[in-house]
Amino acid sequence: MSRLNKELTEVSDNLAQIEFDIGTTQDSIEVTRQNLEEARNTEASQYAAMKKRVQFIYEEQEFLLMDMLFGADDFGDFLNHGSYIAQLSAYDRKKLTEYQNTRSDIEFQEQQLTAQMEALGNQERLASAEQAKVSGLVNATSGSIMQYADEIADAEAQADALQEQIKQEEQNIKELEAKLAEEIRLSSLARQSSWRDISEVTFADGDRYLLANLIYCEAGNQPYEGKLAVGAVVMNRVLSSVFPDTIVGVIYQRRQFSPVDDGHLPLALAQGKATDSCYQAADAAMSGETNVGNCVFFRTPIPGLTGIQIGGHIFY
Repeated sequence: MSRLNKELTEVSDNLAQIEFDIGTTQDSIEVTRQNLEEARNTEASQYAAMKKRVQFIYEEQEFLLMDMLFGADDFGDFLNHGSYIAQLSAYDRKKLTEYQNTRSDIEFQEQQLTAQMEALGNQERLASAEQAKVSGLVNATSGSIMQYADEIADAEAQADALQEQIKQEEQNIKELEAKLAEEIRLSSLARQSSWRDISEVTFADGDRYLLANLIYCEAGNQPYEGKLAVGAVVMNRVLSSVFPDTIVGVIYQRRQFSPVDDGHLPLALAQGKATDSCYQAADAAMSGETNVGNCVFFRTPIPGLTGIQIGGHIFY
């Protein structure tokens, strides 16, 4: 296809040049035709005038000349008449020469017009040949492409899928950027807002089990410090006036913890997946212990995000 596009571009450029040449030749032909028309009109008028001069010479001028020569009163008058006769002869010669020049010009213009018409015919044939190349190139390329129709269909399907994936990823990136901006805003707001003391928190039955299993889902593959940090984030939210004031309220707040949304937390709760270290981290966090200060968010590292890094998470 790249070769076809290149060749069609060359054909297009060639046609453009040929069309320009054809236009130039047509303009030249028009000028030549006008010049030829003018020359032929001049020839016609000169020929008519010459006929009248010849007719006059044979019918009357001979007698007039003889009368002028022999009717002179004196030698001076004779010389004047002779000079006049010489001028008439010179005028006749001049007009004959002009007529001959006009005939030569007509012959030249006719030859030039013939050459220009031949050039135009050649240019038009070149244009037709270039235009004929288009269908040939397309047909040849189509024939080659048909040999790989199945591969091309697969490639197109992959391209469509990739394009859709890219669009989705771009949308996800936009959502992530918007969510991250909101999280940073809430984190800043939380630091500036009032906080309760851990002694003021009343825990419900099942809070320890719930928090331990969330820690398992979020940091089950992390060292103990990473597990404690996740538990501390949950408890920081409970203590902050910006978030719900219960563990259940914090964990199930809409779109805050991905294991809630993707189904991992319900599965962990149903199967009791939390390990001993997860319960240890939950107990420490519920007692007020924290290794991330007042951080209320965490996520895997992304460019531009700063905070406290513990294991595979950034806390902010």
